[in-house]
Amino acid sequence: MKKVLFLGLLFCASFSLISQDLRVEPLNWWVGMKNPNLQLLIKAKDLQGGTVSSTKAGLTVKKVTNGDSPNYLFVDLVVAPNAQAGTYPLIIKKNGKVVQTINYSLEARAKGSANRPSYSTKDVIYLITPDRFANGNPANDKVAGMRDMSLNRGALYDRHGGDLRGILDHLDYIKNMGFTAIWNMPEVENDQTLESYHGYGITDHYKIDRRFGTNEDYRELGMKTQANGMYLIKDIILNHCGSGHWWMEDMPFKDWINFGGKFTSTTHRRETVQDPHVSKYDAKLQTEGWFVPAMPDLNQKNPFMQQYIIQNTIWWIEYAHLGGLRIDTYPYSTKEFATMWSDAVLNEYPNLNMVGEEWSSNPIITSYWQRGKVNRDGYKSSLPALMDFPLQNAISEAMNENDKDWGKGLNKIYSVISNDLVYANPDNLVVFGDNHDMSRIYTQVKHDQALLKMAMTYIFTTRGIPQVFYGTEILMSNPKSSEHGEIRGDFPGGWAGDAKNAFTGANLTADEKAMQDFFKKILSWRKGSEAIHKGKLLHFGPENSGEGNGVYVYFRYTSTQKVMVVLNKNTDARNIDLSHYEEILPAGAKAHNVMESSDVVFGKTLNVPAKSAQIFEIR
Repeated sequence: MKKVLFLGLLFCASFSLISQDLRVEPLNWWVGMKNPNLQLLIKAKDLQGGTVSSTKAGLTVKKVTNGDSPNYLFVDLVVAPNAQAGTYPLIIKKNGKVVQTINYSLEARAKGSANRPSYSTKDVIYLITPDRFANGNPANDKVAGMRDMSLNRGALYDRHGGDLRGILDHLDYIKNMGFTAIWNMPEVENDQTLESYHGYGITDHYKIDRRFGTNEDYRELGMKTQANGMYLIKDIILNHCGSGHWWMEDMPFKDWINFGGKFTSTTHRRETVQDPHVSKYDAKLQTEGWFVPAMPDLNQKNPFMQQYIIQNTIWWIEYAHLGGLRIDTYPYSTKEFATMWSDAVLNEYPNLNMVGEEWSSNPIITSYWQRGKVNRDGYKSSLPALMDFPLQNAISEAMNENDKDWGKGLNKIYSVISNDLVYANPDNLVVFGDNHDMSRIYTQVKHDQALLKMAMTYIFTTRGIPQVFYGTEILMSNPKSSEHGEIRGDFPGGWAGDAKNAFTGANLTADEKAMQDFFKKILSWRKGSEAIHKGKLLHFGPENSGEGNGVYVYFRYTSTQKVMVVLNKNTDARNIDLSHYEEILPAGAKAHNVMESSDVVFGKTLNVPAKSAQIFEIR
């Protein structure tokens, strides 16, 4: 078995070692947490029957549980309310003899940690594939001893060398573009044999993958985003790990992994969670089946697994100064554990925003998981936010369909937004045109820049929290295939010698520069718009004929500000009758055209240029 020491990690426990394969997780903890209970996983050779005692007041041993494997102890501790930051010795004895001494560290929390703010409708999230964004430290491109030693930028699924230092080096670019939150695909260790660049096959829950950097690098990223008024969002995986995870060779309990540790595929029928007619057979396969053979499914019914996952999430929030979470494959967890996990995290961080992935185009399915939703089966979720896949699907179809056909085109967006009645809080949905798992939005709109601007204008001005996949601002696409490796392409300028550099603008085409400028302008304006951040949404259904065909008009408004947005998908200009909007738009109203930086006085009609998105601040 691979022997692992954590002595080089910041804030880790320090050990007086007798055996060299000792592992203690969490690596450390903090004083002043709302929940005083802490459970340590201790792994070393032959711990069966061992006892654990604390020699310092402030940290009390409550219970010790042996695993099914003789090499594990689970130690329940209580941190006293008045405990001080410092080192707390824990003594492990067996047969009356000391076999391990663990000098466990309880750290002081950062000021205001419990009440940390989080991303909201004021923010715009920038989604990054760390391996494909920028290579800030070529020295860690390959790490001796790791299973995947690939490094080939020409291969879709090999590693390309991007890392955390590359993101740190370009925080100014991200900030200056107008993005205020960063969501990275997972950065933790993925010591897998093949295709390990994406981060979703965890092999060590407490360690940043060395090809991305160190735990300290990640903490630096969290602190610097915070210092820049931004939020670092961590991608969390609750329901599976990687087949190369350190515990797979010697699991703590026989039921640690679902189906006895043997691959049994999930059905991917996420509707089974809500289905009132569901069979037990289908329900079990959905939440306990494996994604793929390389991703064992964690048994979230095991109480020690439950605590392990919960504490790991809290550890990263506290350690890395996180400003929010994104949860991968949320409906693949058991719904009971999903609520348990959410409650535990929000108990410590009540303001933290957390968005779950439920990839369904049906808002009834998506809305089931949002906190505050009254569900027919009585299930109460605690998850604050969801990814708005129904709206993403509608935007993609709307940009490609003929608006003259009944219910098609922009009517798709109108229809989906009308379904907001099923959500407990539609404002706290993350809206997007694409992500790392689907064709890029520029590809979806068939490389039509006018339609891309229209789609992004809608995303930036409708209700919810916008998310942008890195490179959209410079027209990145996937013209050759829908392979994930192509979709997650290299950001130009992230590697020494790149012909183009999007960070500096060097050798970008005129179209790429223009789109980058478009993003900067609209995001700069969005930062100061109260109506977009807090306003209600009022929309008017696109007409099926005449000048209003292919035109969608909506307003965002508060008691002090109104914003009018007009989308015209037609290939010709349209004169729209403003009397249709008199319930919110006064006759003769003055307005400022945001993107054209011009002032207008509205008459009876408004001429809207072909294939354009117009934003007006009503004065």
